Amino acid sequence: MAFGDHAAIPRRHSGEGDDVSPPLTWSAVPDGTSELVLLCEDPDAPGGTFLHWLVTGIDPGSTGAAEGEPPPGGQEWPNGFGRTGWGGPMPPPGHGAHRYFFRLWAVSEPLPLHGRPTAAAVHRAVKGRELASGTLVGTYQR
Repeated sequence: MAFGDHAAIPRRHSGEGDDVSPPLTWSAVPDGTSELVLLCEDPDAPGGTFLHWLVTGIDPGSTGAAEGEPPPGGQEWPNGFGRTGWGGPMPPPGHGAHRYFFRLWAVSEPLPLHGRPTAAAVHRAVKGRELASGTLVGTYQR
């Protein structure tokens, strides 16, 4: 892990650093999981919740993602910057610390997502399919 819960995200993972996704680990995926879904969102963004990373189709037998790599079997989606994959923290200068919620869900069936889903669309799609979840919160400010 590159940072602890509610701790600062290292600059190298930010948009002003090397913009590489942080390494993540997880465990205790429940039986019956069809896939894992990873979402990183910033609810403190001035224009509303900002999507930094969305990965679906993650192998339920996996235990994490290496730095700079999507989780095994995962399909990366467009982020709020318009690029596919990870888009590191880049809050407005002087805006204070933003919180980045890394959410991992074990779901019973694939999510019906299309195009450029928003964080809100992912939350809606997970409802009724969630078997288990975990959240890691990192902070970042410029």
